[in-house]
Amino acid sequence: MAKKEEILDMKEITKRKQDYSKLLLYIGIVVALILFAIAFLDAIGGIDTGFLWIDYVALGLMAICGPYGFYTTRKHKKIKEIESRLPDFLRDVAEAGRFGMTLAEAVKVASRGRYGGLTPEIRRMAAQIDWGVPAAEAMRLFAERVDTPLTNRMMAIIIKANDAGGNVADVLTMVAHDAREVMLSEEERKISMATYTVVIYVSFVVFIATIFILNTTFLPKMEEAGRSVAEGAEAAGIENMPATIQTAVIPTIQLIFIVSVVVHAFGDGLLAGVLQDGRIANGMRHSFIMLVIGVIGTRLIAG
Repeated sequence: MAKKEEILDMKEITKRKQDYSKLLLYIGIVVALILFAIAFLDAIGGIDTGFLWIDYVALGLMAICGPYGFYTTRKHKKIKEIESRLPDFLRDVAEAGRFGMTLAEAVKVASRGRYGGLTPEIRRMAAQIDWGVPAAEAMRLFAERVDTPLTNRMMAIIIKANDAGGNVADVLTMVAHDAREVMLSEEERKISMATYTVVIYVSFVVFIATIFILNTTFLPKMEEAGRSVAEGAEAAGIENMPATIQTAVIPTIQLIFIVSVVVHAFGDGLLAGVLQDGRIANGMRHSFIMLVIGVIGTRLIAG
């Protein structure tokens, strides 16, 4: 009875995941709301911080996108590293099964190998089997820890085949081949989509450069022309000039430029992440990078 309770306690421990993604997202949202409130007060003239209100909006978006995006991307990369070695592990288990070993024995034998980032999970699975956890249950717990569609699908097939009492070795070989094909397809898609990600970054930088050129050449010339027209009209004694250049709107135009940069940075970053691997979390990482580039670029515009 005591051993059974120890096994159940070990199962509960393996189910616990130190996943801080939601915590980072909630903290980022709280920080962003505070910055958005400051931006609103600055926009209506309630406070004067010396910065533009759009600067606080950009910082708020960065607070949401940065920690959450980089953490989930790092976690996703680790899971992909585990998945990349999973076909090798399944192949070794299948080979051991062809020598007459049971699934549990084959897993324990295969756990002696090296599979990169997958090795700790395999050894944990073998340790669970040594503790008396059935092989099918150990694989189910492994799938819960990794928690990816590919791993869940493969483990479900293996568990069903083991429960049915069929030739598990052939099933393992088939699943390993299928997993390899899926990962090759994902890798090809990632390589093909990388071009579009680069295009998005280049177009964003070109957009900032265009705005910078307009701000440093076109708008100053318009302001200079406006002053010349006003001075000429005053020298000629014309009070109501029929056609004048409204130089007073130039600061508003510059603010619109900065707002457009922030909007493009956030939206283009999300688009880049979705195109790259179909995940919005990865897009938030790109949004953070583009927002940093955009904030630095807008300093040139505001300057």
